[in-house]
Amino acid sequence: MDFASDRGIAGRIDAATGGRRLRRLRQHDWTRRLVRETSLAPADLIWPVFVRDGSGADEPVASMPGVVRYSLERVVDAAREARDLGIPVLALFPYTTRDKRDERGSEATNLDNLVCRAVGAIKDAVPEVGVMCDVALDPYTSHGHDGIMRDGRIVNDESVEILCRQALVQAKAGCDIVGPSDMMDGRVAMIRDALDAEGFRDTMIMSYAAKYASAFYGPFREAVGSNDLLKGDKRTYQMDYGNTAEALREAEQDIAEGADMIMVKPGLPYLDVLSRLASEFGMPTFAYQTSGEYSTIEAAAANGWIDGERAMMETLAAFKRAGAAGVLTYFAPRAAKALRAA
Repeated sequence: MDFASDRGIAGRIDAATGGRRLRRLRQHDWTRRLVRETSLAPADLIWPVFVRDGSGADEPVASMPGVVRYSLERVVDAAREARDLGIPVLALFPYTTRDKRDERGSEATNLDNLVCRAVGAIKDAVPEVGVMCDVALDPYTSHGHDGIMRDGRIVNDESVEILCRQALVQAKAGCDIVGPSDMMDGRVAMIRDALDAEGFRDTMIMSYAAKYASAFYGPFREAVGSNDLLKGDKRTYQMDYGNTAEALREAEQDIAEGADMIMVKPGLPYLDVLSRLASEFGMPTFAYQTSGEYSTIEAAAANGWIDGERAMMETLAAFKRAGAAGVLTYFAPRAAKALRAA
């Protein structure tokens, strides 16, 4: 390059770019905020919360630094915190002791089970916060699977019957959104019919439409007490990570069956799936930033390998940029505080 030219390097660059200096809009914090294409707010977050029986101090989840199991009295405090931070929804997951687990996951249909009592406590104390409940049997079965096992195989139709009863007891307790995460065929239609027949027409369904058999669920299983109970794996009902077109079929079926919202889980490894579902169907589409994704960031940050706070915000923005209406994330309270302070 001839730097001796009368035009100089600046002139040459202007000629090459047509005078378009894209860095101009990046030079100040306020300009970056002004032209940002994707925004994130506390209202975009759903906070997954683990609840346990008993009272007293929170119980840390060893594989999820900063995440705890709340007692019933403390889960109400978490709901108040969500309200104050502008987080609209808590998603409840129970830690179930082994004495309340059996082959059929019977505790899931107990109207006085832990989740139902937690829903009632939250709705009595903080009614303005939405509550979402997981519809699946894995927190309640002695074998750790999401459905009923027969001769080593998870059976579909019998599992769906129990899942319908589980969704009903959650709705009766005051749950606003039921989230079928089990991946049984036809469960959205059957749950919608069961809810409507009992007068719960306003209870929403957020289907785990594309839930993959993933390595990123391990810490969650510890949190709900099923980590060392799982017999075999879940690949006969959760999706194969090599498939995308199948996710479109799953989502299309769940929408046709009555889902109000759909979800992709895990989140970061499946941003392509999230983007396709969001653009294809125009439905409120959510991403679940799983326990393994959360713990990966936390472990790297603890070792000083990455800036944990920046990684948290960057990943959450990635979900929104890919088309998510919102994100289920264990970072929710921290992210909401950071967003309010910005």
